[in-house]
Amino acid sequence: MTKSILWMVRLLWVASILAATAVHAADLVPLKLALIEYEDDPRYKDAIIDARYQAQPWGRLDAAVKLAIKESKFTAKAKGFKFELDTHEVETLDELPEKIKALQNEGVEYFLLDLPAEGINLAVESGDGGSTFFNISALDDSLRNQNCDARLIHMAPSRRMLTDALGQYLVSKKWRKVLVLYGDSAADKDYLNALQVSAKKFGLKLIDQRLYKLGNDPRQRYQNNIALLTAKGEYDVIYVVDSKGEFAVDVPYSVVQPRPVVGSAGLVADWWHWAWERNGAPQVNKRFRKKGKRQMTGYDWSAWLAVKVMAEAALRQDQFNPASLRADLLSESFKIDGAKGYPLNFRPWNNQLRQPIFLTSLNRVIDRAPIEGFLHPTNNLDVLGDDVNASQCALRQGR
Repeated sequence: MTKSILWMVRLLWVASILAATAVHAADLVPLKLALIEYEDDPRYKDAIIDARYQAQPWGRLDAAVKLAIKESKFTAKAKGFKFELDTHEVETLDELPEKIKALQNEGVEYFLLDLPAEGINLAVESGDGGSTFFNISALDDSLRNQNCDARLIHMAPSRRMLTDALGQYLVSKKWRKVLVLYGDSAADKDYLNALQVSAKKFGLKLIDQRLYKLGNDPRQRYQNNIALLTAKGEYDVIYVVDSKGEFAVDVPYSVVQPRPVVGSAGLVADWWHWAWERNGAPQVNKRFRKKGKRQMTGYDWSAWLAVKVMAEAALRQDQFNPASLRADLLSESFKIDGAKGYPLNFRPWNNQLRQPIFLTSLNRVIDRAPIEGFLHPTNNLDVLGDDVNASQCALRQGR
């Protein structure tokens, strides 16, 4: 038998198997997803998007969700279901309860929330027991503590996870004396609180915490002039707390003493970076660039992985069962590869995704936390953020 005939026989054999096992599109069970966005979300203001600040979103997250759905198509088909995505935008957060209830009535059980913390709380409070909500962009520690909910799954890291990562790095470099410059927004106050907890945890000394006030009022020159703010004191490093990017980018080359800058500028803790070159990350970044027409950020990665964890949980089921999907992906045995070099899963006490954090410059990943030498008795990723004994959330009995 010639090679061409053998090749034809093999093709026919493969085709017969595929035909026998194929599931027609009409027979696939729809798994309905709703991506919920806030029209006036300050994180997506044009000035912020255009500036491309580190650890800030560089665009809306629908491209990442659609990419993950496309990549999960064959897995879903093999299990007999298909993802169906609808994107909804609310003009005001007060619209969320009615929107969530309407979507539940249409059969939506899984919600991807690209909302500030207030909106996430409203959405989850409106959901029924069968709904599952993925927090894909809010960093607020309160969502993982006093406002936690068993139906709420956190794909984005907490602010504490980010400040812990930088805290570890500063300790590893022996830069223990820290001067803090912080903004006066509510988000900056939460950020500062997270930094204070991290400093205590890792033995950093915050030698001073100085408020920066945006503006040119000469009467406030000691608060709106970076050179004056950084002139006095003995410190190893300057930590900038600036959630909105109002002044952080000006700090590195405006300081009086030649010191490294970290936090919201300089060395920045981020949970994804387009320059990560290991663990399959270049392939993920390439696919996203093609789909989204820009580089992938941590926010995009969280949205992308939210779909991937659902597909992975479904793949592990003997038979596709959407009702048990949340329990399956939150189980102790669940693991997923997020292209970061660690197997990822969820903390049972607050549904936070365990994940490493990158320490990044503008165009480089400098290190990855947990930093070498920072260990945990059961899972080294739990040295980032609230461990079980420090958490104010109790989703499971017998914590």
